[in-house]
Amino acid sequence: MKLSDSIENFIKTLLAEDSPEVELKRSELAEYFGCAPSQINYVLATRFSPDQGYITESRRGGGGYIRIVRVVQTGSQRLMYLINERIGESISEMESARLIQQLMEQQVVTVREAELMRAAISAQAMSVPVPDAIKNAFRARMMKTMLLTIARQNRGQGGGANV
Repeated sequence: MKLSDSIENFIKTLLAEDSPEVELKRSELAEYFGCAPSQINYVLATRFSPDQGYITESRRGGGGYIRIVRVVQTGSQRLMYLINERIGESISEMESARLIQQLMEQQVVTVREAELMRAAISAQAMSVPVPDAIKNAFRARMMKTMLLTIARQNRGQGGGANV
């Protein structure tokens, strides 16, 4: 297991045990894992961002800390955030796959839905002779359409979001 994965799993375990919030010292965490504090910063920036459902606050210095708060959202709220704020007019295959993985991990979509979504946005599905910019724009529209469909299904099953 990579160091970044170990740090992520450690923090997620702390979040699962306590509450939706955890406060840590960057230097202590770096010492525990035997790494530079910049490695901790990397994990926080890439795996505990608002896109992943977290808010991270930090204060540097002697009494500095890192506070990670898990934002509690329903599946439909998360989907609407992605549709309205995150995806935009264009999205790469890698970024789409990352979002789909996060949705699966958060149990917003099933494994089967995630596999179908990944197939739809894959390079193989987009193997037409047009520029990448057009493929990425088309991929964004497909992602939004798929997420809207899932949000509507969730609402019909008591998800409670206003779509």
